[in-house]
Amino acid sequence: MTDDRMRSARLSLVPLAVTDAEEMVGVLSADALYAFTGGGPPTADELRARYARQSSGQSPDGGEEWRNWILRREPGGEAIGYVQATIADEGTRAEIAWVIGVNWQGQGYAAEAAQALVSWLDSRSVTAIQARIHPDHSASAAVARRAGLAPTGRIEDGEQLWLRAP
Repeated sequence: MTDDRMRSARLSLVPLAVTDAEEMVGVLSADALYAFTGGGPPTADELRARYARQSSGQSPDGGEEWRNWILRREPGGEAIGYVQATIADEGTRAEIAWVIGVNWQGQGYAAEAAQALVSWLDSRSVTAIQARIHPDHSASAAVARRAGLAPTGRIEDGEQLWLRAP
């Protein structure tokens, strides 16, 4: 796998590594992060196991490509969240997601990171980009809009599908 580091105005997007787990426990520790998605803050062991799976770069059946980046604020390199893309359909479709720790929310980092991710996907000729967002999560809806996605009106498992299609 190539080194797919990215930069935006204030962030370095660094491919996920298992060694990021300890630092990310703090970033992901606030219960408020899970208000719309359910679940709760992961432990270091849970993150290490998750990151080991995710950093493999693909689903167990090989049908999906998994790309995950830790968002690091520049200068300094402090971890503040992550973005991810699940690429399917022979590289033509991607589902994206983003999480910013509560200490860094409301400063435009999620939109900046999502826009960088969409640009990266565009450079790989991904034509359909989608996200699933809880209908009441106005902050994530704003991020999706800034990344060029639009709501479809389709709700699955309590989340609205957002799409940027060709």
